[in-house]
Amino acid sequence: MTAAAPVFTGGDTWVTSAGRGRAATLPGEFTDFGDFVQATLPGLLRYGHALTGNPHDAADLVQTVLEKMGSRWTYVHEKTGDPLAYVRRSMANAHVSRWRRTRRENLVADLPDTSPHVPDDPFEHEPLWRALRTLPPRQRAVMVLRYYEGLSEAEIAGALGVTQGTVKSQASKAISSLRMKLTAADIQGEGSDAG
Repeated sequence: MTAAAPVFTGGDTWVTSAGRGRAATLPGEFTDFGDFVQATLPGLLRYGHALTGNPHDAADLVQTVLEKMGSRWTYVHEKTGDPLAYVRRSMANAHVSRWRRTRRENLVADLPDTSPHVPDDPFEHEPLWRALRTLPPRQRAVMVLRYYEGLSEAEIAGALGVTQGTVKSQASKAISSLRMKLTAADIQGEGSDAG
């Protein structure tokens, strides 16, 4: 039995979806871009949320990639063989590119007076999500595709454009890192409860 998972549907709306993973029909069967987007959007938003760490950046990432795919849909559909894998790989690449661009310092002449109100992420205080956000982008992508989307190592390798050995090593490193971080969080939690 699969547990219901929250899915970001836009705005501030979250719904639960018990049917995670693959759509009933394979995305490669869609010849119309609109049908493809309609069938795969919830999964792409979940993948984007896990990559970026928040639903708003996830929606921006999905929108950016789908805009590019829409203008090239005929090529993507006919030449790639698996448009969903192509879109996922594009999302991972776009996320890494955005991360590289934004990690640089931006110097400004004047500091802003106030900061805008940003609504809290519902997963902000979940230890697993916090630990997942600290992983490097490639390890995070492997973990999300393997354990959140339920893809095999071969499918992940195809989606990210790496070998199966790379998928295995990235997953191993990510699991080890998550174990250490979650164990440390448990120890800190027990220490604060005792005091």
